Amino acid sequence: MRRFVVGLTGGIGSGKSAVSARFESRGITIADADIAARHVVEPGTIALSEIVAHFGPDMLQTDGYLNRARLRAIVFEAPDQRRWLESVTVPAIMTRLKTVLAHSRSAYAILMLSSGSGQHPLIDRHLVVDASPDTQRRRVMVRDNNTQAQIDAMMASQPSREERLAYAHDIVTNEGSLTALDDQVSALHRKYIQLSGDTH
Repeated sequence: MRRFVVGLTGGIGSGKSAVSARFESRGITIADADIAARHVVEPGTIALSEIVAHFGPDMLQTDGYLNRARLRAIVFEAPDQRRWLESVTVPAIMTRLKTVLAHSRSAYAILMLSSGSGQHPLIDRHLVVDASPDTQRRRVMVRDNNTQAQIDAMMASQPSREERLAYAHDIVTNEGSLTALDDQVSALHRKYIQLSGDTH
């Protein structure tokens, strides 16, 4: 029987990782698109070879790994290059995520998407982690040491807060304490077990 899948989305700096970690601590399988995205461009992969052929050898660090910061700077400045990159990486990422979901043994699974609308045939229910744009900017600035312009460009490349909230079945508000966050996840965990039909 196919696993009940909750799609977890949210803007950059909203706190998706903090929310997914709380589901994972409750034994729930997390299929994380960010982790899959790193795997599909590791040394020796077809995707990395195509990226180097397209953008040039300076896309590689001295250790042979992708220079993610350099690539990110290019694709955020040029939408056509971002689309090309996605055409190479997205199919491989989705294959990896489907494999993780197929091997899940938890009552339900979380498909954690880094961006996009969250509209995907694998997803049965949409969970959005919400934070104000000011909170997002503050967190990203502290975490990644990005400039204001870089953060604004990343936020502009993602669906708007209004778009995300419009398709959400469930919303976690991540503006308060970690205890408040944990309480919201606990309530959703109980709901998702019920929705999944898991009786164990």
